[in-house]
Amino acid sequence: MKFSFVTLFPQIIQGYFSASIMGKAVESGLVEIDYYNPRDFSNNRYKKVDEAMIGGGAGMLMTPQPLFDTLYHIKSKNPNVHIIFLTPVGKPFRQNDAKRLAKKEHIVLVSGRYEGVDERVIEEYANELFSVGDAILTGGELPAMLVCDAVSRNIDGVLGNIKSLEEESFEESLLEAPSFTKPNIYANKKIISEFLKGNHSKIAAIKKRMALYKTKYFRPDLYRKAKVKE
Repeated sequence: MKFSFVTLFPQIIQGYFSASIMGKAVESGLVEIDYYNPRDFSNNRYKKVDEAMIGGGAGMLMTPQPLFDTLYHIKSKNPNVHIIFLTPVGKPFRQNDAKRLAKKEHIVLVSGRYEGVDERVIEEYANELFSVGDAILTGGELPAMLVCDAVSRNIDGVLGNIKSLEEESFEESLLEAPSFTKPNIYANKKIISEFLKGNHSKIAAIKKRMALYKTKYFRPDLYRKAKVKE
């Protein structure tokens, strides 16, 4: 699967895909990453990509021409690309979106800067708009990396153990149950004794109940959606 990052600062993103799980996914060819800098497509003699907003307002806005030409260039090579803009006004990005997008062939992630991008670019090219939280960042690179990571781990072969996907948070609208490792007692805190007895069906039942309680406490909005009984 291919991801193209449209960003003024590719160096912010590049290091993330050189190590750990994502680095191995790129090295093995399961994930392909490339970068497009709108400055390279700017018609301005100084490669300027921002202007003051019409009608006033603090800050600058990314102008349409460099982004129009960047995205036109990408689509000319593959008309079937799926173009995503990362913006606070987008719909919340969820795990179901990550699983759905993992079936795409080529995703383009557009990172805004300054006060965002000229709305005409979005109207012309956006397939989807996503927000990763109700907070304002200095740019869209971090949200773009988040989306890429979340989507990539749902691609066959990216995770070493496919079972890692089966009991994660947000499956069945539940948070993942608490997990423990050795030693059995640490700082005078013990793990649940049933976890040590090898009864996997009982352990699974306990984990399901703990996931339910955890969701009810930390995410009551998800708890109301969960189709399980206490």
